[in-house]
Amino acid sequence: MPAMPTPAPTKVPVRLRLLIFSVLCNFAGGLLSFAYFRTIDPAATSGVPPVRGSELGVFMVVFVLIFAVGRVTSRRWMRPVTTTVGAPPAGAPGDVARRRALLVPAFIAATSWAGWAGAGLLWGTLLPVVTRSFDVGEGLRVAFGITFIGGSFVAVIIFLGAERIWRAELARFFPKGDLSAARAPRLRVRTRMLAVLLLVGLLPLAVLAMAAVTRANALLGADVATAAAIIRNLIAVVVVIAAGGVLVGVGLATLVADSVAAPLRDLQRAMAKVRDGTLDVRCSVASNDEIGSVTEGFNGMVEGLRERERIRETFGKYVSPEVRDEILTGRAATAGALREVTILFADLRDFTPWVESRPAAEVVADLNAYFGEMDAAIRAHGGLVLQFIGDEIEAVFGAPQPNPRHADAAVATARAMCERLVVWNAAQRAAGRRELRHGIGIHTGTVIAGNIGSGERLSYALVGDAVNVASRIQSLNKGVGTEVLVSAATVAMLSSTAGLEALPAAKVKGHAAEVSVFALR
Repeated sequence: MPAMPTPAPTKVPVRLRLLIFSVLCNFAGGLLSFAYFRTIDPAATSGVPPVRGSELGVFMVVFVLIFAVGRVTSRRWMRPVTTTVGAPPAGAPGDVARRRALLVPAFIAATSWAGWAGAGLLWGTLLPVVTRSFDVGEGLRVAFGITFIGGSFVAVIIFLGAERIWRAELARFFPKGDLSAARAPRLRVRTRMLAVLLLVGLLPLAVLAMAAVTRANALLGADVATAAAIIRNLIAVVVVIAAGGVLVGVGLATLVADSVAAPLRDLQRAMAKVRDGTLDVRCSVASNDEIGSVTEGFNGMVEGLRERERIRETFGKYVSPEVRDEILTGRAATAGALREVTILFADLRDFTPWVESRPAAEVVADLNAYFGEMDAAIRAHGGLVLQFIGDEIEAVFGAPQPNPRHADAAVATARAMCERLVVWNAAQRAAGRRELRHGIGIHTGTVIAGNIGSGERLSYALVGDAVNVASRIQSLNKGVGTEVLVSAATVAMLSSTAGLEALPAAKVKGHAAEVSVFALR
């Protein structure tokens, strides 16, 4: 019998986790405070009978009452947060939701502290008045201990824990990580760590000092039995405060360290990915302190790098990657430079009748496919496509990046272009589409190479007689019935003349002297 699949664990909602965490912290702190003032502190327990069940009942009633008041207050305050589904809307309601989402940990901590202040007032004043055991000094001491010692510890623990729990939900309100855009108070890292340090370091010492002074005063004039009881009680107080201080101190230190270390670890991992070339990363912004600001800055930097890469890739589609890289790195000679290069022109035959007889979409698709094949052959041999002019290709070898064997590269490219055209035509024929023919002309000479154009738009171009000669040689293919013609200037620079056949010198437009050409077979 096949085993039943194990159900996936149900994830506890973030708001429910916040509620459970807050209730547990407040209840544990309340029990400890109740136990201290009713069983350990002699000033509060002198002349008072042992803890009765009714007192525990009163404690539970008071706790539930304070919790209910805090719950109602919290539900009203958090309504803009709890009613927001998905990302907050634009405008004032969304701004309110984002600002309150950012203040959720602080609000929960402040509400808890207010509950402790109410408990301090109740246990220090109201209950003693009702039971007719009120003493001003004792009441103030109990109220101060509950409110400012117990309440402060619990409020800080709740703030740090709630901040950690709330991180997952906070990202929903700030999908872009722009926490600094919300107008909310900023708790700096220095303030947070200083508050925890003072709370852990000074409050226990102050309580111990007060307990020691109180017991020392009680020892004056006390008999032996009473003095022994006071000493035993002092030891118990020291043990309780020391043990509690260690536990609370470790907990607070862990929470505050996590509030700093966890975002930094995420930032470190994201930086490592960017260093390795991965730009599709985004670091979660978990707070509006200095670490959050640094994380926002990092995300903005990565977005800038992504935008730069998009521009670079788009730029490379309008100019070749070689020209793009020369321009972006500042190596391109913007003022122009003399270069000895080999120029290649390719032109489609019977282009006009084809365009007039076929649908525009088919013509564009076939042209793009043809240009793609030819561009791949040119790039494979280190050439650069300068421009596509209608049905014509102009390419150069030896610029912008120097290549001492630019003539060999151009002739090898012409062979590859012809081979690719044969394969491409076979596919066209099989699909019942028109086959294409082209003529290629190659010439070597000195040109001016540089960025040419207006102040608003530039292109990498070649200027010189060699460009015109290469274009005219390409035109000679029609008259002599060849596919590829190479000038004598190019042949003179080849490492091998295999496959070249000398043809009679030809007259080209714009030149008085005839040009010697070779057919590439």
